[in-house]
Amino acid sequence: MSDAMLETRNPNQDPDDFAVQIADQIESFIVAVNEVAKGDEPASAVPYLLLEVSQLLLAGGRLGAHEDIVPEERYEPDTGPEPDVDDLRLRLARLLDPVDVYSEVFDPYARSAPVACRISDDLADVITDLRHGMAHYRAGRVGEALWWWQFSYLSNWGPTASAALRALQSLVAHVRLDTPLDELDGLDTDSGAAADDSELEREAGAVMAAEIAAPLGLKPTLD
Repeated sequence: MSDAMLETRNPNQDPDDFAVQIADQIESFIVAVNEVAKGDEPASAVPYLLLEVSQLLLAGGRLGAHEDIVPEERYEPDTGPEPDVDDLRLRLARLLDPVDVYSEVFDPYARSAPVACRISDDLADVITDLRHGMAHYRAGRVGEALWWWQFSYLSNWGPTASAALRALQSLVAHVRLDTPLDELDGLDTDSGAAADDSELEREAGAVMAAEIAAPLGLKPTLD
């Protein structure tokens, strides 16, 4: 029987054991992204982020498959001021330039045009959600932490991390398969205007994957 089935069907499962596993995965992700953002090893940034986001979404999948987690208290306790992630966001943006910007459709079941997003924004936003739950966990409010991580996985950090994962995986695929990569630096990520496929195509420039392979630690496929 799979872990997901056990998590949804086993009433005798120790919630503390599940919480420790989820908290460990989340803490590992937070530490790893901050290490990557230091820029000490830019050659491994993209592959490492691809791995870390993939592993985080495994924890998210477990939270999503788990039965609804109900917090012990009716109102969420105050966790204090949220840590500032602007410095992290800027360091990631510099590290990932010129492939930070990508296009995304937020809801695959809704008729909506793709919009411009940034991997750096996505990762910073995900970490903000994860740290909020971690504040509960470190204060001993395990149930509150699990509730928050599950709720925010479904409502925010899950879709956001999934979008970033698709962008990172696409980047690796473009480079490894030696196919052209459209440049999205010209897209306005601060604008609320939707962009259709033809607009994205007009704004895109011709950037070969080989040009970004070396600084980002990716090797094109050899002929």
